[in-house]
Formats: sequence, structure tokens, C-alpha cells
Amino acid sequence: MQEFKLKSIIPTKTGFGKGVLKAGKNQKLVGLGADITASVGMNYFAEKFPERFFSLGIAEQNCIGVAAGMALSGKIPVFSTYGVFAALRTTDQIRISVCYNNLHIIIGGAHAGISVGPDGATHQALEDIAIMRVLPNMTVVSPCDATQAELAVEAAVEKVSGPVYIRFGREGVPDFTLPEMSFEIGKSQEMHHGNDATIIASGHLVWESLQAAYFLKNKGINVRVINMHTIKPIDSNAIIKAATETGAILTAEEHQIIGGLGGAVAEVVVKNFPVPMDFIGINDSFGESGKADELMKKYGLKAENIANKLLRLLERK
Repeated sequence: MQEFKLKSIIPTKTGFGKGVLKAGKNQKLVGLGADITASVGMNYFAEKFPERFFSLGIAEQNCIGVAAGMALSGKIPVFSTYGVFAALRTTDQIRISVCYNNLHIIIGGAHAGISVGPDGATHQALEDIAIMRVLPNMTVVSPCDATQAELAVEAAVEKVSGPVYIRFGREGVPDFTLPEMSFEIGKSQEMHHGNDATIIASGHLVWESLQAAYFLKNKGINVRVINMHTIKPIDSNAIIKAATETGAILTAEEHQIIGGLGGAVAEVVVKNFPVPMDFIGINDSFGESGKADELMKKYGLKAENIANKLLRLLERK
């Protein structure tokens, strides 16, 4: 299996924005913003299709209500703002107006994770996966880089009939996947082969997990790395296969450990093939203000942390 190489450093919000622009060829697609158009990547669509873009001001709950009305009228709304507002401030409206009616609306949760940096705890979405994945009918996607974020938006528009939540970040991160790689919502990707243990990661931590796997390979430990870009519906088959073939699973996410990717994977493992597990993520705390990379190090989300925890997990096999 190939070793993924760094192509460039690009924010995943850029990939999201370019995905919305590409999906804009569908005349039913409309864009909704909350006064932060360029900050969440929606400026590409707004500039190309100004007649189909509506900035409704800092009124996120109202945006969801408008999006629901548009969807009921035959449009495909794409609404994006910071994840803490897109997923948390609007939870009631998403639950009743969007999910209860199973409407085809794409919600972009920007500035997700600790790596939003200086904006601090109030703007670092660390609970959005947990909240969105518990809602009936909601699809939850966390792409690993800008290229995959672009593909995720197109898939959300073209291949899904209900609501989709896509989370992405603001800061530049490694872009390493190839546009020709197959992307299917609900179908994970094995990024590195191994049978000693498995790392199941999402979002920005896929790159960190790959670096951990390359480091461990030099020590004679072959680790499988799975990019679980779709947290709901989760790829149960890939998880069960990893559990049976490798005997240990470590999850890695830029999100609270409670209720996130780790919890979703554990639900599958405990029901089907229990094996030793451990979790990389935010451990029941808020973030803080700081440089993105410094925060990733402080909260234990770097490749070194993943490798060290995987070594300890292997002792439990």
C-alpha cells in the first residue's frame, strides 16, 4: 500500500467551499450564510452564484428555519457557520425542522476542533459530532483534508437524500489524499495496511495517525490505519474486520472522547467482537486560546501521542 505524501498545506474549509462551488452546477442548490461568508469558505459559491446566496446575518437558528423552508420548496440548501453555532446553537431547529422532516440540507460546521487556535474555548467545536450523530436521519462526515472535504460536499449533494453535517477546520493542514481516490459516504478507507493493531481516525488526525504508523513500521510494528470519514452511518464491516484481524483498536479524533468517533466505534466493537481499545481525543475538557500546533501538542493529538498510546495498547492484547 502506498505511503501518503504531503501535497500542500490547505485549510479544510477551502475544500468545503470549492465543493459547494462545484455542486453549484445543480440549479436547486442555494447557499445560506451567517455573516461570515469567507471565513467558512462559502465565498466561492457566493461570488459565482450571487443570486442563489443569502446572508441572513448572525441569526443561526433563523438560518436553519429558512433552510428548512427552502428544502420543503424543492431547493437543496447549504448552510455554514462555525461548528459551535451550526451544531450547538441550532440543535432544536435541526432536530425538529430538519431531521424530523428528513430534509436534504447540508450543514457545514467550520472551525471544528482544538486547532482553530486563538479563538479559544468558545469557538472550538469539540462536541458537535456527539450532538449531530445522535439525531435521527442525520449523516455526519469529518473529512481528513481539503481534497476530501471537496469530495464530501459533492457526495452529500448528489448521493444523500436527508440532512448531512460536515465538520471542517480553519487552519492550514496537510492535504494528502488524491482526487481520484474513491469517496463514498458510509464507506471507510484503509490508508495503511497492518495486522498488529488498528488506528481508526477521522478529520485532521488521519494524517497524524499515518505518521504514527510510519514511525511504528520502522520499529517492526505494522499498524492498520482506517480513515473513518463518515461517523454516521459508520462502516461497521470495516471495524469488525479490523477487530478480528488485528485484535486491538485505537481511535483518534479532534473532538471530545465522550460521544464522538471513539464512542461510535466502541458501540460496534462491544456488540460484535470485543477487543482491547483506547482513545485519543479531548478528555472531557474545554480548549483554550493558543497556536494551533501548540494546542494539538498540549492536548495529546500529535503522531507521537498516538504512537505511544498504541504501544501501550499492544501490551493489553
